[in-house]
Amino acid sequence: PDKILGHEFSGIVVDSGETDIAEGARVTCDPNTWCGACSQCQRGRVNLCPNNLATGIHRDGGFAEFCVFPASKAVVLPNEMNPLHGAFCEPLACTLHGMDIGAAREGETVLVIGGGVIGLMAVQLAKLAGAEVLLLTRSPEKQALGLNIGADYAVGAESEVRKIWPEGADLVVECAGVSATVTLSHKLARSGGRVVILGVISQGEQVPIEPFDMLFREIQMHFSFLNPFTHDRAAQMIADGTINVSPLVSRIISLEEAALAISSPPPNGEVRTIVVPKHA
Repeated sequence: PDKILGHEFSGIVVDSGETDIAEGARVTCDPNTWCGACSQCQRGRVNLCPNNLATGIHRDGGFAEFCVFPASKAVVLPNEMNPLHGAFCEPLACTLHGMDIGAAREGETVLVIGGGVIGLMAVQLAKLAGAEVLLLTRSPEKQALGLNIGADYAVGAESEVRKIWPEGADLVVECAGVSATVTLSHKLARSGGRVVILGVISQGEQVPIEPFDMLFREIQMHFSFLNPFTHDRAAQMIADGTINVSPLVSRIISLEEAALAISSPPPNGEVRTIVVPKHA
């Protein structure tokens, strides 16, 4: 409660200490600092480290005037990159981990549930894998955006998904973080298909699923957490334009406007609001 929030951000280095990062460099921050010594870290599952120190939770984050974090967690961004786009590196890193788990392959069908920033990045990653992609979101604005960034189809209801793919999808990626869509996810996977849950549901909330259906259709259900070893790759994919984040910037506001924006319902179709301090 005494820390300043903000884990999706980029900034300009004002003091790099005894490192090889130049002052004035623009960097993005991998917010998770694993201990490297626990059993999870030792077996390579760093995202499950119980001693993780997260920027924006355990130390002041991107909404602070100055943010201090280990140099090893800074990824230098090219000067020619739009500085607003650095804030997308962290969510893309998390999306990459989930899509790595799902392992979409060329020729497969991929259903992405949820038209937020994670879902729209998942659409692009699935297309890069050579899959046919369907975006399921109730927002007409996000349906249109999904089609614009590469989705083959974009619909607003389960029935519409079944009309397009009667047998279901090879891979279902749940990005909405809503109990109803988590429950729906395995039902929209084809027999022998896979489900990856990327959306975050509130702690303690329970979701009904049908194990009999998953058993007899041999549905694999996976969960994805944080961004192990993917932040550098995310930064590179945004920097070189492999992932297009420009359409995901819905509006730009000042730091003074941030509190109201965070506490208010988002406008229809909003994907991501970027906060820019006046002196940036």
